[in-house]
Amino acid sequence: MGAQLRVYKRRIRSVTATKKITKAMEMIAASRVVKAHRRVAASTPYATELTRAVAAVGTGSNTKHPLTTQAETVTRSAVLLLTSDRGLAGAFNSNAIKAAEQLTERLEREGKQVDTYIVGRRGVAHYNFRERKIAESWTGFTDEPSYADAKKVAAPLIEAIEKETAAGGVDELHIVYTEFVSMLTQTAVDARLLPLSLDEVAKDAPVKGEILPLYEFEPSAEDVLDALLPRYVESRVYNALLQSAASKHAATRRAMKSATDNAGELIETLTRLANQARQAEITQEISEIVGGASALADATAGSDY
Repeated sequence: MGAQLRVYKRRIRSVTATKKITKAMEMIAASRVVKAHRRVAASTPYATELTRAVAAVGTGSNTKHPLTTQAETVTRSAVLLLTSDRGLAGAFNSNAIKAAEQLTERLEREGKQVDTYIVGRRGVAHYNFRERKIAESWTGFTDEPSYADAKKVAAPLIEAIEKETAAGGVDELHIVYTEFVSMLTQTAVDARLLPLSLDEVAKDAPVKGEILPLYEFEPSAEDVLDALLPRYVESRVYNALLQSAASKHAATRRAMKSATDNAGELIETLTRLANQARQAEITQEISEIVGGASALADATAGSDY
């Protein structure tokens, strides 16, 4: 019984130490998610207004541009997947990877070749382990992405969309990231960045019967779209990076809280088992004492005769 009690006490100490670690990680994630959510709220209006500006230029001119015009035959697509550099975030990374794989399968069924770009060590490790080709990858900034990081990610994507398909370019660009809905809800979504989705253009489309405004572009609509193309992609990538970072911190907080609660329940269970083992040990010792005293009394009584 003594050995069993020592095992329980050792496990209680181990789980208690783990609980302290998970509690600390929960508090750190809770402080980071507030800051990350503020950055998301600050960047979203800029990305939204820039998208509307691009839509206004696209609908106000007849210029054919990769930013607003769908290719007649789409043969090659680029998919940007946003994951995190670290785990301990529940199903955060696996949900994003699953959404990217489903998107890739759908595009391949449509006869398109897919180039995959990945942000985050978890996504890179997943694809490398399965020996899947990665066009380009970036790591080391997923917890606190900056606009400079977004520009670094967007640069090869812009270059690919501007190239001809025969020269290694792509006809369309998709992004898969985790959208921050609330502290309790984060959803993996995929969106088409280029060409600009008709749903985005429809936000600024005139209603039936409305008089269309006349636009004048200086120097030209094509030059304006050329200037807006990198800003549009960078702003959308930056907002997606911030959404992903906030979602990751929220998922980490939730996962660490669950781990802390489970550790507390396990400690209670182990404490109860340790008390039972100690009680059984005390009962056995009392029984041995009583049995020894009874045997001694019987031996003493026998010697009197």
